[in-house]
Amino acid sequence: MLTEFGKIFIFIILAIIFVIITLTINKLLRPNRPSREKQKVYECGENPEGSPWVKFNIRFYVVALIFLIFDVEVVLLFPWAVTYKEFGLYGFIAGIIFLLVLFLGMAYEWRKGDLEWARPTPQAPKLSDLLKKKAEIK
Repeated sequence: MLTEFGKIFIFIILAIIFVIITLTINKLLRPNRPSREKQKVYECGENPEGSPWVKFNIRFYVVALIFLIFDVEVVLLFPWAVTYKEFGLYGFIAGIIFLLVLFLGMAYEWRKGDLEWARPTPQAPKLSDLLKKKAEIK
């Protein structure tokens, strides 16, 4: 008699075997005719310009993650808005606390500057500028 973990283990093993078998059959049956055109990077029908290994600014990923986090939290507000009356004062207070935490998180991200696309680049002070300011002060 198998335990529940044994059944899950057998299922995972069968899934791995199934994937390996189907990929092997696919490799044996498919035609293999590589060409220069097929090796190109496909980008919406446009001809590629430059290297495909371009470094993206990390802010794109940060904004995407922030969007996902707050999007999921906002989706959780819909069931609460529909059923909070059934839970009475406790349900209302729990929802308000949730909204407060959501607001604090958004305010933190806003204050930190992660929601801005273009941040001003910090400029290191130059010696000539410092000397000019020092001369103006005297």
